[in-house]
Amino acid sequence: MGPLSWLADVRNYLLLRHYVRQGLRLGRDVRIMGKPDFGSEPYLIEIGDHVTISSRVTFVTHDGATWVFRHLPQYRGLQRFGRIVIEDNCFIGTGAIILPGVRIGPNAVVAAGAVVTRSVPPDTVVAGVPARPVCTYDEYVRRSAPRCRHYPPQVTSNRRRLRRVLLDTLPYPTWGPGEE
Repeated sequence: MGPLSWLADVRNYLLLRHYVRQGLRLGRDVRIMGKPDFGSEPYLIEIGDHVTISSRVTFVTHDGATWVFRHLPQYRGLQRFGRIVIEDNCFIGTGAIILPGVRIGPNAVVAAGAVVTRSVPPDTVVAGVPARPVCTYDEYVRRSAPRCRHYPPQVTSNRRRLRRVLLDTLPYPTWGPGEE
């Protein structure tokens, strides 16, 4: 962290407060990393309990592309808006884009960079552009847990200590079979 990184944290906190004052609904135990974009209609966004929103996630609650035809007399005044609902115990990865009218069910994971154009069923992991199901929540846990390591709270609560432990213990990646 740089010497002025606290300024970014303050900016992000103030932006989040602004969005909440505009009507963004946040449940309990919501982690918001970095600076997601809650768009021009944050009052159309609802986030449940125990949800993580990673950095650079974009919530799009309207379809601005209607601009190309709403000047025509038969479409004058037409616009499209949609609510976005993220239910309990979800994770939204870095750089994901959530489009209007999407509901993300409980225990869902949205991969980094995914573009979510349709609702995500409960207990589902989605990835890609457009986002598609890749596995169930249970499959994700079963495959991911063995690749994880337990770090005690006294390590994870101190960024310097965590850095030291990670640099000292994480191996360098190796080439897999058939890779050069």
